[in-house]
Amino acid sequence: MHTVVIGSGFGGIAAALRARAKGHEVTLVEKNSAIGGRAQVFEREGFKFDAGPTVITAPFLFDELFALFNKRREDYVEFVALDIWYQFYFSNDQTRFNYGGSVEDTLAEIDKIEPADKENYKNLIAHSKRIYDIGFEQLSDQPFHKLSTMIGQISHLGRLRADQTVWQMVSKHLKNDKLRQAFSIQPLLVGGNPFNTTSIYGLIHYLEREYGIHFAMGGTGAIIAALEKLMLEEGVKIVKDTEVTGFTTEGKRIVNAQIKDNESLAADYFIFNGDPLFLYKHLLPDAFKSLQLKLKVNYSKRSMGLYVLFFGTKKQYPDVEHHTIWLGKRYQALLAEIFAEKEMPADFSLYLHRPTATDPSFAPEGCDSFYVLAPVPNLRADIDWETEEPKLRARIIKALNDTLLPGLEENITAVFAMTPNDFKNDYRSVDGAGFSIAPTLTQSAWFRFHNQSEYYTNLLLSGAGTHPGAGMPGVLCAAKVVEKLLPKATA
Repeated sequence: MHTVVIGSGFGGIAAALRARAKGHEVTLVEKNSAIGGRAQVFEREGFKFDAGPTVITAPFLFDELFALFNKRREDYVEFVALDIWYQFYFSNDQTRFNYGGSVEDTLAEIDKIEPADKENYKNLIAHSKRIYDIGFEQLSDQPFHKLSTMIGQISHLGRLRADQTVWQMVSKHLKNDKLRQAFSIQPLLVGGNPFNTTSIYGLIHYLEREYGIHFAMGGTGAIIAALEKLMLEEGVKIVKDTEVTGFTTEGKRIVNAQIKDNESLAADYFIFNGDPLFLYKHLLPDAFKSLQLKLKVNYSKRSMGLYVLFFGTKKQYPDVEHHTIWLGKRYQALLAEIFAEKEMPADFSLYLHRPTATDPSFAPEGCDSFYVLAPVPNLRADIDWETEEPKLRARIIKALNDTLLPGLEENITAVFAMTPNDFKNDYRSVDGAGFSIAPTLTQSAWFRFHNQSEYYTNLLLSGAGTHPGAGMPGVLCAAKVVEKLLPKATA
């Protein structure tokens, strides 16, 4: 039995390995010259930069992939637990808040900002655990392509107040506005606005508390290299520089995937690990699509776009943590402008990644490697990125120079950037959205793109736009859903 996996992001790699463990012959097809999807590695002037996800919150999901073949992840790649998960920097008054470590460590940090919220934080974590026990432990790796499954969970979702937003959930427990901001940003890591993302995503608090936040020595690219080695050892065929341009179908089955030079790949099963919006807009014919699917494709709320600025520095910044959240002077109003998909806001909030805080190999001696990510409107907005990118770059560099990175303007080097245009062109992300569709309540579980095609019996889907959602834990769990839908290979 042969399965073709299309797209080699984390979800595609995990799906390929899980299919292989079920006895399938597996071919993994990637349009780019290296596997990993958005988890690419760039090298410039002696500096190394991870392009994709950098925060590991569920290391056991990687361990599982190696355990499928009686191997140990730590024999392939080293994970290091971070002491401080994020440092929050509030630009309006230059205060900082270190989040991470033990509960006691976090309570001590909360005490510096709002002592009355220490007990409230404990209650927030307890509530997050209740969501985690249902939303992650029971539902994250379960198929949701049948309406009956969704109906069966309504009582759970109602009891957990899934109708509330993450911001409402956090605000119910914490009273200080800075702490509300710090503990409501998690939806942004999966493409959502905290003010309309379902509170189910509040489970991330407990996930972080239970497993911590880790970094792979050598970066995210080292994880991809380890998984590629595992796939090759286990007989997965990897085909690079090959884009799937369409499918040949017979009735309710896909017969083959069309690739370059009029060639095709035949298989018994196909797993699409990419933006489902791209699949349904460009790769499959309209005739089979239900009204519901057409509405989902055309009218779903997209996630925001991403602007990513990469640079090295000719000096080190030892006071800057591995992960920093630089919060601008506006929060709700800024996010409303970003998700309105109309124009570029004048200000921003930033995620700053300094891998050299943990792994000095990312930069030459005495230097630092950085990338800074700014949520921006996706390509539905009327933004000319050729004109706006240099302006945004200059504003971000000045803001960092004036705050966390003094002397940056004189010491910056090896500078380049990615805009939503790059996400559209390089990763086939519709509208340049960084995480496919947004994680609202009406775009979650059964309402999200299904892991089983509604029409083609041998087409399965994984990746950020499918159930359970975006982020490394989300796409790795999507591969577990696909595994349950994929039959065991027969002779």
